[in-house]
Amino acid sequence: MPDYLLTTSPQMAKRHARHKRFQWYGRIAIAISISFMLFMFTAIFFRGIGAFQKTMVAVDVQFTEANLDPSGNRNSSDLLRANYKPILLQGLQQVVPEATSRQDRNRLYGLLSNGAAFDLGERVSNKPAMVGTSERVWVAASSEVDLYVKGKIDPVEIPEELRRLKDQDIAWVEALREKGQIKKKFNTAFFTNGDSREPEMAGILSAAIGSFFSLLICFLIAFPLGILTAVYLEEYAKKSRFTDIIEVNINNLAAVPSIVFGLLGLAIFLNFFGLPRSTPLVGGMVLALMTLPTIIIASRSILRSIPQATRDAALGLGASKTQTTFHHVVPLAMPGMLTGTILGMARALGETAPLLMIGMVAFIVDVPKGVTDVATALPVQIFLWADSPEKGFVELTSAAIMVLLVFLVLMNVFAVYLRRKLERRW
Repeated sequence: MPDYLLTTSPQMAKRHARHKRFQWYGRIAIAISISFMLFMFTAIFFRGIGAFQKTMVAVDVQFTEANLDPSGNRNSSDLLRANYKPILLQGLQQVVPEATSRQDRNRLYGLLSNGAAFDLGERVSNKPAMVGTSERVWVAASSEVDLYVKGKIDPVEIPEELRRLKDQDIAWVEALREKGQIKKKFNTAFFTNGDSREPEMAGILSAAIGSFFSLLICFLIAFPLGILTAVYLEEYAKKSRFTDIIEVNINNLAAVPSIVFGLLGLAIFLNFFGLPRSTPLVGGMVLALMTLPTIIIASRSILRSIPQATRDAALGLGASKTQTTFHHVVPLAMPGMLTGTILGMARALGETAPLLMIGMVAFIVDVPKGVTDVATALPVQIFLWADSPEKGFVELTSAAIMVLLVFLVLMNVFAVYLRRKLERRW
C-alpha cells in the first residue's frame, strides 16, 4: 500500500481537530444550558413546594346559641353574618389562659388567619345543627405562623424587632404544637380559592378560569382564521405583489413584541369598540391576534409538505380544486395544523404584557362565570403576587409558576403526541 494512504496530511489533521473542538463546544453549550435550566427549576421547586401545604390550628369551639343565633331561627344568612371571633378566641384561651389583656387577646387571635372566622361561619351556615354544640375545628393559621412552622422564619437569626411574629407569639405557637393542635395539611385553598390579600387564603382558581376562557376565545378566533388564511395563501392565491406584501407582514407580525398587540387591543377593542375592560373576551381577542401569525406560518409549512402527487391524483379523478383542497389536502395537513395551533396557544397561555395593557391586572376574588365577567389570568396573577410585599406570597408565586409550567409542558406533550399519532409519513 502506498505510503501516502497511510499518512494523514497536516491539513486533514487540522480539519479533524477543528471538527472535534466544534463537537466539544456544542456539548459544553448544551451542558451549560441544561445546568441553568435545572438550576431555575430547582429554585422554583424548593421555593414553591411549601405552598401546597398549609398550617392549620385546632380550636375547641363552643357554638353557643346566645352568641351565634339569639333569635333561635337557624337562618343560614344570619349564621353566616354572626361574630365568630369571640368563640374562636375563647377556644385559644383554653390553651393560653395567661392571655388576658386586650393586647394579648388580639395577638393571640392574630395567630389565626383573618379568614378563619368567615370559613367557620360558612361551615355553620351550611350545617345549622352545630349551634349549641361543642366541637374541635381546624382553621387556617396566619401567614406568619405558617412560615414559622415551615421553618421559613428563624427566631435565632432574625431579631425580634424585625419580625412580625414576636417571641411571645412563638411561645403560644409552641404551646399549641405541644398539645397537638397545630399540623400541616394539603392546601386545597390554593386550587379552590380566588385571590386574597392574605397569603394563606389566596388561590389560583379565578386566574385559572380566566386563562381558560381567554384561551377558549383565542382558539375559536385564531384557529379557523389561521387555517383558512394559510389554505388561501398556499392553495388559491396567485403569486403577486399583493400576496408578497401579505406574506411579509405575516412574518413580521410573528416577531412583533407581545405588548404591541396589547396596545392594539387597548386602542381598538376597548377605546374604539367599547368592549368591557378586564374580561376574557377582550383578552382572548388580543391573544388571537398575537397567535394568528404563528398558526398561519405553521399551517403553510405543513401544506407545503403534502406531496403534489396527492393533488394531481385528486384532480385527475375529476375532483374540483375545492374538493381536492378540503377533501384531501387539508385532512392530511390537519394534524400538523393542530400541532401549530396548540404550540401557539401554549405561548399565549404564558403571555402577560398584552393582558396588562387591557386591564386584566385587577384584584379578582370571585371566579368568572363567563367571558364577559371581570377576570385575570394565571401569568398576571403570578405578576401580582411577585410584586406583593408579603413574604407569604413568595412561595405562592413559585407554586403558581410550577402550575403554569405543568400546563405548558402538558400542552407541548399533547402537541407532540397528536403529531405522531395522526401524521402520515411520505
